[in-house]
Amino acid sequence: MSEIDYNENFRERTKRLALDIINELTQIKYSIESSVIKKQIIRSATSVAANYRAVCRARSNKERYAKICIVVEEIDETVFWLELLEELKILPIAKVNEFKKEADEILKATSSYKKQLSKSL
Repeated sequence: MSEIDYNENFRERTKRLALDIINELTQIKYSIESSVIKKQIIRSATSVAANYRAVCRARSNKERYAKICIVVEEIDETVFWLELLEELKILPIAKVNEFKKEADEILKATSSYKKQLSKSL
């Protein structure tokens, strides 16, 4: 797979995760705790997708590294909010596990890419 195909595929994966989270969480009834978590996880998941797009458009390795650092931080935050959803039983465990599996894969891939980029700076 070429780098362009990989980037396009990964851009779509990060966007799909954000959309899936938004679609699932908009169905949850309002409560104070769910409201806070919904807002935070939607913010972090959409930030992952938006910043990964920025990684692909970076003009230099330094800019690419700065953006991938944001992606890693935001996807790790998304995993945290998913853990809270799980522990508070706000979403069905199967759905949370599905999201966590994808988020963990994205976290591993982006962390690895971050480490690789740091060596070229």
